[in-house]
Amino acid sequence: MTEPGLRNSFYRKPGPVGRRMTPQRRWLYRLTIPLGLAIVRLWWRLAPVVKIEGEEHLRAALAEAPSVLPCYWHQHQLYCGKYLLEQRARGMKTGWLISPSVDGEIGAMLVHRLGAHAIRGSSTHTGARALRDYYLALVKENISPAINPDGPRGPRNQFKPGAILLAQWSGRPIVPMAYAATRAWRIKWDRFVIPKPFARVAIAIGPPRYIPRTLDSQALLALQEEMADALRQAFETARKALG
Repeated sequence: MTEPGLRNSFYRKPGPVGRRMTPQRRWLYRLTIPLGLAIVRLWWRLAPVVKIEGEEHLRAALAEAPSVLPCYWHQHQLYCGKYLLEQRARGMKTGWLISPSVDGEIGAMLVHRLGAHAIRGSSTHTGARALRDYYLALVKENISPAINPDGPRGPRNQFKPGAILLAQWSGRPIVPMAYAATRAWRIKWDRFVIPKPFARVAIAIGPPRYIPRTLDSQALLALQEEMADALRQAFETARKALG
């Protein structure tokens, strides 16, 4: 039986090395999730958000469309994701792409427990299907799926075309986001940002960007550069908001 809010039958398939979701594994995952949630929520309390710039941009986008494409670099997941989860009060339904593997079940359960929607697919191995499920979530269910345009494997801060194509097909706007912290650790390939305890955090949201229905290859490349620049500008706005 599936968890509520989970999409895409891929998640029933075994992992890449034949691992399956056994009752024992599911039981272990269900014990792990509360611990993971407790750690994340504690971190959000220890390093609070003190400033949010550009909230009017998200309000304007949601006034024009029932769902949007929040977009931020992979390294900004921790607090941009927090902000998006808090938009349930505005009626916004946030979603995340979660691996269809057995290991991805932890992420799917975590997303569900946070009140969001899991879109099961892999941008690496099931890219076309993931785009299809993103599109259906956007248009049919009015879910706003958070997108990391540099993907789970990089290159870091390189804006891949998926978000632009989805915005073009769906007519939904891309909403660029970023956050900055006064003190933080930066880890892994993408310099994933983890604010240190008692740091201050600021979040910035840029103007929504609507994509034309028709694009040639040159226009697509230009838009990728423009959107990468929009994310850089959002980060600078967040950094300056901290003084």
